[in-house]
Amino acid sequence: MKRLLYIAVLLAGGLFACCTPSAFTPVASPNPWQDDYTGLSSMKDYQSWGTYNVHDPSCCKLGDYYYMYSTDAIYKENRKEAEEEGVPLGYIQVRRSKDLVHWEFLGWAFPEIPQEAVQWVREHAEGHGATNIWAPYIIPFGTKYRLYFCVSAFGRKTSYIGLAESDSPEGPWTQVGCVVKTDDTTPMNAIDPTVIVSPVDGKWWMHYGSFFGGLYCVELNPATGLPQTEGDKGHLVARRANYQKDNLEAPEIVYNPQLNQYYLFASYDPLMTTYNVRVGRSDKAEGPFTDFFGKELKDTTNNFPILTAPYRFENHPGWAGTGHCGVFTSDDGQYFTVHQGRLSPNNQLMDLHVRQVFFTEDGWPVVSPERYAGSQPRKFTTADMVGEWEIIRVQEPLYERRLEAGQIMWGEGELLSEEWNQSQPLNLQKGGSLGNGEGHWEFAEAKQFLELVLEGDTVKNLVVFAGHDWENETETVLFTGLDARGRSVWGKRIK
Repeated sequence: MKRLLYIAVLLAGGLFACCTPSAFTPVASPNPWQDDYTGLSSMKDYQSWGTYNVHDPSCCKLGDYYYMYSTDAIYKENRKEAEEEGVPLGYIQVRRSKDLVHWEFLGWAFPEIPQEAVQWVREHAEGHGATNIWAPYIIPFGTKYRLYFCVSAFGRKTSYIGLAESDSPEGPWTQVGCVVKTDDTTPMNAIDPTVIVSPVDGKWWMHYGSFFGGLYCVELNPATGLPQTEGDKGHLVARRANYQKDNLEAPEIVYNPQLNQYYLFASYDPLMTTYNVRVGRSDKAEGPFTDFFGKELKDTTNNFPILTAPYRFENHPGWAGTGHCGVFTSDDGQYFTVHQGRLSPNNQLMDLHVRQVFFTEDGWPVVSPERYAGSQPRKFTTADMVGEWEIIRVQEPLYERRLEAGQIMWGEGELLSEEWNQSQPLNLQKGGSLGNGEGHWEFAEAKQFLELVLEGDTVKNLVVFAGHDWENETETVLFTGLDARGRSVWGKRIK
């Protein structure tokens, strides 16, 4: 009898062990595309530019596809070759995707730069500028689609924001007219438009602007898409103190109905190097917007949170220029951001970065440390957290660059060592201790939140989720959140 009982206990124990899932470990998974596209940089290769040559993207789910529109910035652009190949450079790149991972390059939105824009810019910039179209923004309106765009002269406030409409996201587009135009006599610069529609009263608002005077907001007429009051250029919503060294541009505004808040994203510093994204919020589409510490975005201080900045995980040369973001939702309400990433060390190649966006318990957006690759969502256990990780504490640039028109001087396009957000090892051990013995961790399985105490600094409510490790080509566990100083904290499990 004792022997039979012993066997039964062994069988029960084996059965229990088989039914108990083992702890998650990173699983090998190839990257959906490569980062270095120098082999596809010829003008005749444009149909292969699905995730390449992406700059200033705007993205929206329209019907069966996510459509993306972006500045026609091209690595090693060759206009002579383009003319020989019949490639129409300069007129807004258009892409589409069904899964946010695999992108089809559709071509260019316009056959030419609108003549009214060309005439305004060149007449007010001594014949310079108006060689391509910058920073488009797409928004549906009834059965039509509205595409805002800007034409400018580099280093000048001479700019023009125009509007085109179409019955299809893929065009053809009909020019409607001018929204805002600026020159050297105006305090603002008419570039980088983004539009929001208030769900409360249906009012339309366009945010725009740059380091020339800051970011502005103007009310639009919903029926026309043009200013409610002709000639109105709007009011100031964000600025920085010293535009000799501090860049500010690329507003993007979104509304979160669950939180009843409008979020104004903006990019700081020069685009080729320390470009980084900050965000403020308001209960009104037109502002005023306040930051993590309750300061207004127009009070000239440096605002927080900081969401993205140049970063480098192990086994990769790193990414600079991680700014000028678009933010949008999927059909099921998930938030995503898209922006350029410039492959280091030269920071010339412009790759598409799509990242998941989450909101913290106190209502601030945070972004994934890794690009989106269609990973299947899953719940994690405390045992899944145990292992070796890499962590990045995202910091603002501490080194002050010399700038020209808000950008770095020529020849200074590589990051300095102190400008990197470099990953550090982190070992989460069983029982909640850290490998270095200088802190501990705790995981709340119900909420999927991680808490870290690092050398006395407590970081709470880090969002844990499944994602893709691009540097190591695995599916893994990621976390993102903010510390008490409004700086992003990123992590990924590597072993």
